[in-house]
Amino acid sequence: MSRTGKTREGGYFAPLLSIDLDIAAFASNWSYCDRFSSYIARMISHNRTDSLLYANLFSSALNELLETVFRVHGGAGNLTCCVCRQADRDRIELTVPCGESEIAFYQDAVAKLAGEDIEDRYRAALFKDGPMEASVGLLELAVDYGADLSVEAIPQAIRLVVELSLEEGGS
Repeated sequence: MSRTGKTREGGYFAPLLSIDLDIAAFASNWSYCDRFSSYIARMISHNRTDSLLYANLFSSALNELLETVFRVHGGAGNLTCCVCRQADRDRIELTVPCGESEIAFYQDAVAKLAGEDIEDRYRAALFKDGPMEASVGLLELAVDYGADLSVEAIPQAIRLVVELSLEEGGS
C-alpha cells in the first residue's frame, strides 16, 4: 500500500479510499452530499472503537465539506475525495474543479480560519440574517471538530485538505 501525506508528528497517512465523480453530476442534487458522505463514512469506520459513532461523526464532518463544494465549484471536471489515516487521525483530500473566483473563495475562507476569535466568527456567521455564507461549513469543521484545514491551488482546481481526530484520545 502506498503512503501519502506527512503527519504533524512526521509519520505518514496511509490511503483508505479514493473516489472520483463528475462535478456536474454531484452538483445536480443537494442530497448527494449526504449520500456520498454517509457511504464513505461507513466504508472507513469498520475498525474504529465505536464504528457507528465514528461513522456518524465522520459523515457529518465530510458532509460539511461537500456542502461547501456543492455551493462553490467550477463548471466541469471531476471531484476527487481521498481519505487517509494515521493512527487516530484522518486526512480528507478533496480536489475540486475551480476557476479563479472559486480558488480565491477557498484561499480566503481557509485563511480566515486563523485567529483567536474563530468561535465568535462562527457564531456570528450562524446567526447572521440573510443567506448562509458558503464558508460556514469550513468554520464548523475548525470549531466543532477541531479540524486543521489547508488549501492548495492546482491547475484549474483546488486541493482542500482537512485533518481531524474523531475518537477520544485524538491529537
